Amino acid sequence: MVAVVVLAALGAFTGDHVSYLVGRLWGGRLVARAPAGSRRGRALGWARGVLDERGGLFLVVARYVPGGRTAVTVAMGSVGYPVRSFALFAGLAAVGWAVYGAVLGYVGGVAFGEDPVRGVAMGLGLAVAVTVVVEAVRFVRRRRGGRVAFAEPSAPVEVRAGVGAVDLEGAAGCRTAGNKDPVT
Repeated sequence: MVAVVVLAALGAFTGDHVSYLVGRLWGGRLVARAPAGSRRGRALGWARGVLDERGGLFLVVARYVPGGRTAVTVAMGSVGYPVRSFALFAGLAAVGWAVYGAVLGYVGGVAFGEDPVRGVAMGLGLAVAVTVVVEAVRFVRRRRGGRVAFAEPSAPVEVRAGVGAVDLEGAAGCRTAGNKDPVT
């Protein structure tokens, strides 16, 4: 089982870095072409601010969200998240995910070894139940007061890209001389 964890973690770590590199090489063009007042410019500014504050946490949590891992790793490369910090958190996320997957596989094999169809049915049922709960919470929160599309960072956001820096001051609800109201 140790070999499974080591190889799974190594594969996940390598995959994260490939996605980061894709974002670093090609995402910079997307960032550089985003007009400051556009929806894309605001989203990139918001992403930069959030990743600066909680990038490591996002990377670790995204590992467990379908499609989240790829989106977050490419975004981190695109906005120029520091590679040393990325590598540290990617390593933690990869090891955690590998241990989780190996233990889940072992426990699932022990519990449903004689009846794998029951194991699949249980997994699908659990996934549907979690989805229903999450969507119900989102529905209730939306009905009670809505939400702001982009959080307001505390300072102007500069998006660092592989092809140069793009200053998106005023993006993502930042209060500056030309942008008195936050984006909603």
